[in-house]
Amino acid sequence: MSDYRNQWEAFFDAHAPHYMENGFTANTEAEVAFIVEQLQLKPGGAVLDVGCGTGRHAIGLALRGCAVTGVDLSAGMLAEARKAADAAGADVEWIRCDATAFVPAKAYDAVVCLCEGAFGLVGRDEDPAAHDMAILRGVAAALKPGGGFILTTLNAYAKLRSLTQGDVASGRFDPVTMLEHCVEELDLPEGKRRVEIKERRYLPAELTRMFAEAGLAVEHVWGGTAGRWNRGPIGLDEVEVMLVAKRT
Repeated sequence: MSDYRNQWEAFFDAHAPHYMENGFTANTEAEVAFIVEQLQLKPGGAVLDVGCGTGRHAIGLALRGCAVTGVDLSAGMLAEARKAADAAGADVEWIRCDATAFVPAKAYDAVVCLCEGAFGLVGRDEDPAAHDMAILRGVAAALKPGGGFILTTLNAYAKLRSLTQGDVASGRFDPVTMLEHCVEELDLPEGKRRVEIKERRYLPAELTRMFAEAGLAVEHVWGGTAGRWNRGPIGLDEVEVMLVAKRT
């Protein structure tokens, strides 16, 4: 792992061949249909998928006629995306890049950043606020005026409800910065692995302010856990939340 600048890059490179075995990927088609409807995408529309991973949404959007660009930090995830796209007969532009540094070569009709593809997943030496604001500013820069954006990110309410004072005392979670930083054993499709986790948790009001600062006007805040998107209120114990916005 020491050869990697970012621990998340190392994690996803190793996890890539097994990513589609995760249960939350089973509803990809329904999620793609949701994106198309919510963002009112038309054939030929240009879509940017930030933190595209194995390309499960990017490929689905391309098969519906969108001109899709997928950006991801992990070479391993992009290798799986290319294989899946070839198998599906989907034409997607794949770019290996840190989402905080991506400079769009064109303007997009819509952008998605889904399932902790980039936002909130902070490198061990990165400042969380700077990391995530850089992603939002990049999204705004990539969008055409009035273009739509969907983000799903971890639900801070659920994390706060699961924590104990011992988590604070141990340094696992800082209630002032809302940062979780620890090494945890995860039960993954490939088996149990010890993973360094550094994640920033946000409440909806803070996210709305950050979006506005980046030039993105939030239109909806919904529960957004993968596999059960429903345009409904946030459940306090949901894994994720969803924000839908437009570039101002």
